[in-house]
Amino acid sequence: MNTPQGSAGAQAGERQAGGADPAFVIVTGMSGAGRSTAAKALEDLGWFVIDNLPPGLLFAMAEEAGKVKLAADKVAAVVDVRSLAFTTDLNAAIEELEGRGVRVRVVFLEASDEELVRRFENVRRPHPLQGEGRLVDGIARERGILREVRANADLVIDTSSHNVHDLRNKIVAYFGGEDRPGLRVNVVSFGFKYGLPVDADLVVDCRFLPNPHWVPELRPMNGLDAAVRDYVLGQPGAKEFLDAYEEVLRVVAAGYTREGKSYATLAVGCTGGKHRSVAMAEQVAGRLRDRGMEVQVSHRDVGRE
Repeated sequence: MNTPQGSAGAQAGERQAGGADPAFVIVTGMSGAGRSTAAKALEDLGWFVIDNLPPGLLFAMAEEAGKVKLAADKVAAVVDVRSLAFTTDLNAAIEELEGRGVRVRVVFLEASDEELVRRFENVRRPHPLQGEGRLVDGIARERGILREVRANADLVIDTSSHNVHDLRNKIVAYFGGEDRPGLRVNVVSFGFKYGLPVDADLVVDCRFLPNPHWVPELRPMNGLDAAVRDYVLGQPGAKEFLDAYEEVLRVVAAGYTREGKSYATLAVGCTGGKHRSVAMAEQVAGRLRDRGMEVQVSHRDVGRE
């Protein structure tokens, strides 16, 4: 497809030829999951953000951004489910943008049904797709409509356990330095008994290691304490696992980079998310940093017991 002279696609191509890596970011996801907070965080970082933009107008927005010479990696649109035929419209809009040479990145915000219900009840507002039904009916309908969008998203952020400050900090961590190259990795430890992190790209299980919970002097500590760390790393198989997983991540990270994936979440689990997963997550993060990757670490379930 030929791109009109002066359009966003042509200007994006010029930027890419110059070695930059521009991206038009689309923020979408479940109603109540934090889209407005994410948009405000991006604006505070100097991004040009349009809220509640119908998918059919995405290319027009990118084109106008190009005309006024806005940096392509500082333009974002917030799109929600209220647009009719949302999934079809959004997918078609993304295809058009990419066909014109604009690299698109989709950020999907989500939360558990229970948390979404609580948030809607707190603000005493109906769900936009609720109609005459119950709140949970609107949430279920929205999940169905957004299923394909979520599956194809570049970055999924689960805000179930995040307040507005946590989400803002995560957006700043991901988008505060778009000029820095390479894959950005979030390593999160968790407890299987509290459920899998829904935004994880890769999940590993550390329950093959002896549990420090059964060592009385270690039970009140967590994996950030030196005594627990040394105990976990001293177990048979711990170093072998880290060596093997580091090699797996080297291959995966190279593939993600080739496919244009900029962000990845690695989840490291044990039973309660307090001892083994915390210690091993810190080790995985350290090894990735040694490889030059940008890494942040969070420990979802520490303090839950």
